[in-house]
Amino acid sequence: MISLQRRLSIALAGILLVAGLLLIKSSLWLFDSAMRHYLQNDLRDEAQSLLGAVREGHLGLLLDDRRIDPSFQRPYSGRYFRIDFADTTWRSRSLWDAQLAVAQQPAMQPELVDGPQQQRLLVWRGDYQRFGQSLVITVAQDYTPVLYNLRRVQWLFAAIGGMTLLLVLCLQRWAVQRALRPLEQVRGQVRQLQEGQRTQLHDQVPVELLPLVQQVNDLLRQTEQSLQRSRTALGNLGHALKTPLAVLFNLLHRQPLAQEPMLQAELREHLQQIEQRMARELGRARLAGDVLPGAHFDCAAELPAFLDTLRMVHGQRVQLAWQAPQGLRVAVDREDLLELLGNLLDNACKWARQRVELSLTPSADALLICVDDDGPGIAEDKRAEVLGRGNRLDEQVAGHGLGLAIVRDIAESWGASLQLLDSPLGGLQVRLAIPSRRT
Repeated sequence: MISLQRRLSIALAGILLVAGLLLIKSSLWLFDSAMRHYLQNDLRDEAQSLLGAVREGHLGLLLDDRRIDPSFQRPYSGRYFRIDFADTTWRSRSLWDAQLAVAQQPAMQPELVDGPQQQRLLVWRGDYQRFGQSLVITVAQDYTPVLYNLRRVQWLFAAIGGMTLLLVLCLQRWAVQRALRPLEQVRGQVRQLQEGQRTQLHDQVPVELLPLVQQVNDLLRQTEQSLQRSRTALGNLGHALKTPLAVLFNLLHRQPLAQEPMLQAELREHLQQIEQRMARELGRARLAGDVLPGAHFDCAAELPAFLDTLRMVHGQRVQLAWQAPQGLRVAVDREDLLELLGNLLDNACKWARQRVELSLTPSADALLICVDDDGPGIAEDKRAEVLGRGNRLDEQVAGHGLGLAIVRDIAESWGASLQLLDSPLGGLQVRLAIPSRRT
């Protein structure tokens, strides 16, 4: 895609080029017209001078050489004439053995004609009466020097125009860069907004951009308020439903239901489905945080305390270790990533014998998150089943089987890929690749 700056440069260059060509052509045309008009007067004066040099002698009309311009006597001088009357034709000596055709109409001829020695001639014709005789005087002047100078001027104009065009393009590029600098600053602020480094765009922008920035800030505030209300309502709903569900589970063990084992099992199954569905949907609803940039995940600041909490839950039975490049910040919602890592690490700790490792490795196109454990692992043909809703392969381990399903939902919302592989520790490796556009 062509950038705005390049499009403006191409458009300006095209406009200046067309305008420059029109200016050069029109200037040369005006100069040529003015020169021909000036030379027309000169040729008319020469024709009248030749008419004055015609006198009457004993044998008829004569041409007084003493009254003729010396340039007409010098061969190929560039100044020529021809006088026609009756059956007689006089030619200037400057023509030597060349011919000068009689012009078709009186006055200046619109086109140049070929002359001796590849000269281009400007021709003027005048019709006169002298001593009772009709005279046709044709006068010509070499126009080649003027054409040569016109070409020089044309090349000079082209060179000056080219340098001017280059200078104007450089100035235009500088002006466009200066004009677009506020847009670049806004783009940088949007990137900071995406990375969680700011919550609003700065309103110190040109007047033309101020309405856009204000609308974006208003939209951010409205979205944040709506998101906060939704999260609060969902949290309240979750807490409100937990207590009734716990009461219902306790009622299952009361004496009347204990005597109806089939009814008790059916009710327990339905209540577990309700609990699982509620936990799953509340987890999915948390993904609404992706609408608005949140606080990003700083590995060095978050992971040590987070792993300490897991150690308190699972005791000293499992050794937890993590590794990530120094200063790594993951540009996704902090709460979402904490929930994702919590599900992955909690599940790994439940199945691990002694060790669980977490690694975060950034690359050019993705951030790779790997959770390894040294537990029994999962058979390859069972791995797709584990990612399903509430599916578990071992009922002896506590939980509802929702952890990996919620992880899958979060991964899908990020456009990330989730894989279950064999771990170097001997158990299961959960590998999550988050595209760089997300991090």
